Amino acid sequence: MAGRLLRVSSFATAVVASSGFYLYNKKLDFNDLSLVRFGRAAATTIIISYDYLCLRNMEYGTEEYWELKSQVHRRSAERLRDLCCTNRGTFIKVGQHLGALDYLLPDEYTSTLKVLHSNAPQSSVEEIHQVIREDLGKEISDLFVSFDENPRGAASLAQVHKAVLHDGRTVAVKVQHPKVRTQSSKDIVVMEALVNMVHWLFPDFAFMWLVEEAKKNMPLELDFLNEGRNAEKLAAMLAHFPWLRIPKIHWELSTTRILTMDYAEGGQVNDRGYMKTHGIDVNEISQNLGKMYSEMIFVQGFVHCDPHPGNVLVWKCPNTNKTEIVLLDHGLYQNLHPDFRLAYCRLWQSLIKGDMKGIERYSRRLGAGELYPLFACVLTARSWTSINAGIGKTPVTCSEDVEIRRNAALYLPQISDLLNRVPRQMLLLLKSNDLLRGIETTLQTRASSSSFIIMSRCCTRAIARHKRSKARSRLRRLQITLSESLTLWQIGLYELFLWIFVALLCYIKELGI
Repeated sequence: MAGRLLRVSSFATAVVASSGFYLYNKKLDFNDLSLVRFGRAAATTIIISYDYLCLRNMEYGTEEYWELKSQVHRRSAERLRDLCCTNRGTFIKVGQHLGALDYLLPDEYTSTLKVLHSNAPQSSVEEIHQVIREDLGKEISDLFVSFDENPRGAASLAQVHKAVLHDGRTVAVKVQHPKVRTQSSKDIVVMEALVNMVHWLFPDFAFMWLVEEAKKNMPLELDFLNEGRNAEKLAAMLAHFPWLRIPKIHWELSTTRILTMDYAEGGQVNDRGYMKTHGIDVNEISQNLGKMYSEMIFVQGFVHCDPHPGNVLVWKCPNTNKTEIVLLDHGLYQNLHPDFRLAYCRLWQSLIKGDMKGIERYSRRLGAGELYPLFACVLTARSWTSINAGIGKTPVTCSEDVEIRRNAALYLPQISDLLNRVPRQMLLLLKSNDLLRGIETTLQTRASSSSFIIMSRCCTRAIARHKRSKARSRLRRLQITLSESLTLWQIGLYELFLWIFVALLCYIKELGI
């Protein structure tokens, strides 16, 4: 028996030693091993779950309960952030999405996870050189006159380097992190298993929709040729906006893992200090951002779904002195189904006017069912009182924002149920809404009525275009066009009235009356 144990232990020692020697020679990062990544994620999930289970020993609703719950939220968010930064790739992408869910998650989570947008880990210079060598078949020195090895930006899936071509043009080279593609599918399986486990422990927790979206969208985001095609398609669609710039793609230096485009200068769209220094009007930027997204959502039905501040730059051209918006990262787009887009148009028209029957009708049509009041609140991030009055007529207040956050915690199970029942297209629109709303809040332009005026115009145009496509006679098409023109004229008149009213208020304030 002792001899057998000795032989088994000797064999095991030899296997471990040879495996260790092999891994050492391969210079394998243990973080790349699925077992290690799963173990780390599982351990984090168990610790967070246990932390929340301890709340059951507290008396619900007491001051001590809410204080302890806030502390648990903060600790859990920090653990989740650290897990995302360590496992990288898909974990960071999902963490970024969670950080944008202001209407759903407590502030402790969103404020902690938002750093993932700007502090994503970087790949080493050697890894970047290897990807370029494998995909383009040449050394960096053969492709570029110069290549800045310090990335200009690092994101969850890739990082961007500034380079100069042999013909003197300056370009941005987006290079995918080398391990993301192989790890992403395994990571999603891990997330799916852990989310199911948490749901078993806490039945009110229902975030399967988030994993499903990651499973569907990750392959698209990892294909940089798809991103290049999206960029060119949007540039053609929005060519009538002279202030919008989408960098030109250099196809001869692009692959599924590398995207080379014109280099774009500018500051992030939420950087008020940069705008002040460069004489950029924040109200103009906010209005143009609203025009761009309203056109994409309501009129074109082709929507850029990742407008976080790092993907939207502002720039004042020194030659023309005109302000431009530069839109980057075109990996994730949503093609809206025509019926969905029209229902969404009519819902926003109803929300702006305070048409309660319309809000119920089109919310139900979009899958909200009897949860339509909650759906309207989630979509607009406004209180039910403001929705009843018409969100186009009631300005946003700080007290209302506090009320929304407090109610989000109380209605978490209903919100989770709602997000699981609405069409998948709606989830990306909600994400886009949240990111744009965050930019408006930072620029302090959210209380402005201009965004609703812009949306009203786009909804009117979209619905008129749909009606014309269904009309059977020229007379009917003419009637639709005249009605559209009249509605647009009324919106313009209302906008002029608001402008005169605000100007008078400013004049009275200056006089000290």
